[in-house]
Amino acid sequence: MPREQGRKLVASNRKARHDYAILDTYEAGMVLTGTEVKSLRAGRASLVDAFGHANGGEIFLHGMHIPEYTQGTWTNHEPRRVRKLLLHREEIHKMMGKLRDDGVTLVPLSVYFENGYAKVEIGVAKGKKAYDKRQDMAERDAKREINRAVGRRAKGMG
Repeated sequence: MPREQGRKLVASNRKARHDYAILDTYEAGMVLTGTEVKSLRAGRASLVDAFGHANGGEIFLHGMHIPEYTQGTWTNHEPRRVRKLLLHREEIHKMMGKLRDDGVTLVPLSVYFENGYAKVEIGVAKGKKAYDKRQDMAERDAKREINRAVGRRAKGMG
């Protein structure tokens, strides 16, 4: 059977971009079991409480929920188990260097299939304060208003 091409999104962590300022992003493979892959292909995963953690020169993903595969038997996986991420050595060293700063953490942004392989987009992120979030929302609203005004002007209504 030919491998599927392109990119198929399984889950995204939209709240992460609201709560964190993303400093850098990386694409990593994941070490998964067979039933985890089948559950992901069915589009079932949650990144709500997930975070990355560096340990012994390796990066692990904690808290990602992949529900048990419904047709699985005794070989089914544990839904919230710790999963190892597959990255190049240089990328791991870069990440670990950035993680030494205060308030910096690893946050998974999305899980997807790239040419048949399960991948996770992980971001090196710094937590936003409440005033940063309000400022971002104000900027977004201002851009939206500008685009509306330009659109009305282009249609000859303004």
